[in-house]
Amino acid sequence: MMLWFVFALMTAAASFAVLWPLRHRDRQPSGGSEAAVYRDQLAEIDRDAAAGLIGPAEADAARVEISRRLLAAADDRRAPPAASSSLKWRRSVAVVALVGLPLLALAIYLPLGSPQLGDFPLAQRAHTPVLAQPLDSLVAQVEAHLAKNPTDGRGWNVLAPVLARLGRYDEAAKAYRNSITYNGDSAELRADLGEAIAGAAGGVVTAEAKTEFERAIALSADDAKANYFLGLAAEQDGRSSDAASIWRAMLAKAPPDAPWRPLVQDALARVGGSGAPALSDDAVAAAREMNGTDRDAMIRSMVERLAGRLKQNGNDVDGWLRLVRAYMVLGDRDKARGALIEARQAVANDAERLRQLNDGLKNLGLDG
Repeated sequence: MMLWFVFALMTAAASFAVLWPLRHRDRQPSGGSEAAVYRDQLAEIDRDAAAGLIGPAEADAARVEISRRLLAAADDRRAPPAASSSLKWRRSVAVVALVGLPLLALAIYLPLGSPQLGDFPLAQRAHTPVLAQPLDSLVAQVEAHLAKNPTDGRGWNVLAPVLARLGRYDEAAKAYRNSITYNGDSAELRADLGEAIAGAAGGVVTAEAKTEFERAIALSADDAKANYFLGLAAEQDGRSSDAASIWRAMLAKAPPDAPWRPLVQDALARVGGSGAPALSDDAVAAAREMNGTDRDAMIRSMVERLAGRLKQNGNDVDGWLRLVRAYMVLGDRDKARGALIEARQAVANDAERLRQLNDGLKNLGLDG
């Protein structure tokens, strides 16, 4: 409703602007009064000539001039038809302004405007997304900007992760290299570059990618991405124990709410490692305060509890591996072999679990 009221005010203002110059009426012809004045002047000239105040020649010249003015005044008195025509023209313009202008505006607005669209306050517009165009189009605009400004480090830093997200890994790697050149070296950028190189290779951590991850570790030993991919490189090279060692070290240092913890735990389980220590942190701290005999007794008690649990649930490959290692640490090789036999029997019907078990036992020095 407020919108239509505003439109009405705008229409009235436009009409007023058109009609304002036409507001004055034509002046009434003044020929009658002027003719009377000129006649009085002629009579006065006759009186002055009779009295001898002016000469005959001057009197004749004055009579000619005043007679000319009298004739002009008489012509003005015959001008009302032109005034009538002017009045009709003004009325026509007024009708067009008052009726035609609003009708014309309405005829244009209805097909082109949005009369049903609700209000859209300015404060609300500030919270609407600015990026209404496709991501590829925005990338093209950034690339065009960087083509003209190749040293814009911020632009390369923005473009690189977007290209990686779009799967354009070769271009992303180039963008990360430019970002390093113009923004300076950092562990994060080196790790991102290595990830882009690995992505371009179909997920394989190539020698070039591994070099970038090692550079990231040199800059920051705790960089999570670089450490994870170095573990992945070890796994792809067939060095599962090295991969497990890298990933265990990551989990040992990581806070409980680290967003990448589930990914590393899954990777560790994939290579037959343990996603958690055999003893809890509290148990380890308590063991440090005990003498040798008590500590050994506590560890054996925990190992026996683990063995009892595995007899109830033999599908826990990770648990079997912890149990075998624990017996090896305690020097009970016979129990370790017995646990190995039980583990293989428990997962004999699951080829994948059996493979994980055998991979995890390769470096323990036991048979098989």
